[in-house]
Amino acid sequence: MTGADAPSASPIGCWQAAWPRAIDIWSRHTRLHEALLCETHVRAAAEGLQGSFAMIRLRDQSVVVDLEAVAELGLEDYAVEILAHEIGHHVLAPATVTDHVRLLARIRRGLPTLESYAPMVANLYADLLINDRLQRQSGLRLADIYRRLSRRAGDGSRAAVWNLYLRIYENLWRLPKGDLGARPGDDRAEGDAWLGARLVRVYANDWMTGAGRFAALLLHYLVEDAYASRQAFQPLLDTADAAAGCEPYGGIDIEPEELADAVHPAEDSRITGEEEAQGGGPASPQSAAQPSRGQAREPFEYGEILRSAGIRLDAHDMAVRYYRERAIPFLVPFPERHVPDSPEPLPEGLEPWEIGDPLDEIDWLQTAMQSPHTIPGLTTVRRLYGQEEGSRRDRQPVDLDLYVDSSGSMPNPQSQISWLSLAGAIIALSALRAGAGVQATLWSGKREYMHTPGFIRDERAILRVLTGFFGGGTCFPIHRLRQTFCERAERRRPAHILMISDDGIVTMFDKDEEGNNGWDVSARALAAAGGGGSMALNISADWEQESWAHSRVLQRASREQGWEISAISRMEDLVDFARAFSRRHYA
Repeated sequence: MTGADAPSASPIGCWQAAWPRAIDIWSRHTRLHEALLCETHVRAAAEGLQGSFAMIRLRDQSVVVDLEAVAELGLEDYAVEILAHEIGHHVLAPATVTDHVRLLARIRRGLPTLESYAPMVANLYADLLINDRLQRQSGLRLADIYRRLSRRAGDGSRAAVWNLYLRIYENLWRLPKGDLGARPGDDRAEGDAWLGARLVRVYANDWMTGAGRFAALLLHYLVEDAYASRQAFQPLLDTADAAAGCEPYGGIDIEPEELADAVHPAEDSRITGEEEAQGGGPASPQSAAQPSRGQAREPFEYGEILRSAGIRLDAHDMAVRYYRERAIPFLVPFPERHVPDSPEPLPEGLEPWEIGDPLDEIDWLQTAMQSPHTIPGLTTVRRLYGQEEGSRRDRQPVDLDLYVDSSGSMPNPQSQISWLSLAGAIIALSALRAGAGVQATLWSGKREYMHTPGFIRDERAILRVLTGFFGGGTCFPIHRLRQTFCERAERRRPAHILMISDDGIVTMFDKDEEGNNGWDVSARALAAAGGGGSMALNISADWEQESWAHSRVLQRASREQGWEISAISRMEDLVDFARAFSRRHYA
């Protein structure tokens, strides 16, 4: 019996009994905890399930079922089918958060102007893959479920996408036309239904490649009645918020096959079976123009993909994830400085161990040698230690004081790639990896700046500063240097001052709000920091030979104060600068 067994004491008991059998359909070794069976809509909503009668959660590998919604749809007798379907999402598609994000990215490529429907289309595509396997290989009654849903669809049954979707199932399972409730369509709809069925079979074991093609197949029908389609499929959308609460890795880089996959199935010879013409024929989808390996999305597109996966974050938090992930491949250990030899303990004399002293300080051997009777506080002793110079070199990380330009000449890192923010993220995260503290300051004007609360080791707080944006006029906040190094106590370890900007950095040598000369503040800050200073500036490579005003200021800064200035002709080169920064300055 593939459905539920004889009635149990309660609906929950019936579904609990069905869970082990649903697991065995995929593998008895599948490691999922029991499904969360909610008896009411209110309980289901508390678990994050709304609109559908079942859902998956990738963050904790959970299956959630709204039994009240199941009863309203008349599906109480299909416990094994529904649970096996939800388990299929965890086992087959999308399976992981990373693959879910990749799937949505490919679906979006096939839905130009209708990208907001990518979660629905991705859900329908994954359902086709899972249901076809369960119906044919496991003998479950998925067709009966769609018959019941079709009878209850009402006006939704007239939606073009709904009819195409049911006709695809009828083709897959060789059912008579209209058996699942699909209304008769024209020749084009019949041809597309056949192509959809072929796509599911051809790409069953390579379903990521078929995703863009499936989206391209549905695009025409979504244009006709997108809203009606969404209403019709709402009860079936069990992966709409699958990644809620997750922190995915992946989705930033555009995969080489992504653009080539967004073709209509009619143009794919693997689906149609038509051989390409000999010589000079059209290129296959696999050989179509592809983005170069390593090409990345813009931050706004990355944020839209994560939101379509169910991850609810604002633009700023999305940018933090974006730059952290882009920085990871470039991270190198931050340079460290050697300090005088670390002292090593030297055993000296003995002294009495008294009650209240740490128990692990008792020298039991010497205590026993002094008296065969151990009396705490009377016969117990502990060893005294002195220090001598050791032969091992101790290591000390160099803190980082980072200043990143966010004036009007710089891009908004939350909408498009900011190479300044990325370079800052690479260097700051490298510093944290080596154990250093980082103080990050984002600036545009004297009163337009944000910064971390001193030198910290909070990765998220640092990245939130680096991914902020002002876009105003350019005027370096000189008082930040003064307050950090000139008005505070002497630092216990050195810090390196790093400026990432363009020629607008020369405003740091103007007078501050108290009338202090910027040159004096800069010199005192460098001396107090003790770790040197660098500037990565988007300026001409010939700045040392040029005579214009800003070049003369930079030449003086390099000559008199020792600022190490790197000319960055293209903003993209800041990544190379960031990677080489530690080796170049702290070898």
